[in-house]
Amino acid sequence: MTGAPSPATPPPGPDAAAATRDIAEVSAVEVITTAAVHLMSAAAVKCGLAPDTPEAKGSDLVDLDEARRLITALAGLVVAAAPEIGNQHARALRDGLRSLQLAFREASPFPDAPGEGPGEAWTGPVG
Repeated sequence: MTGAPSPATPPPGPDAAAATRDIAEVSAVEVITTAAVHLMSAAAVKCGLAPDTPEAKGSDLVDLDEARRLITALAGLVVAAAPEIGNQHARALRDGLRSLQLAFREASPFPDAPGEGPGEAWTGPVG
């Protein structure tokens, strides 16, 4: 390797340096909770919980296969991160996760058996 940037990778510039400084100033707790909120938001839309707009009904955006993946990823993140982020943050994330697991069960035409739903391998059965 020569160390020269590839044509696909722009050389670092002032914008990259500023972005790096910005990231360095963000706490790990904030990064973890932000990632969890993004997963929650995407899962909520895929469960059909998005509000209706003039362009589309929230129920038209249901994709339970994608929702299952997102909820399972969220469960893994929440369980793994809970000791690191503290009880206050973890409690809010667990509540949001549980709500999504229940919304998934309600949206599913054939609900999973207890303990078999998305993320339940990490959280245990949700009922």
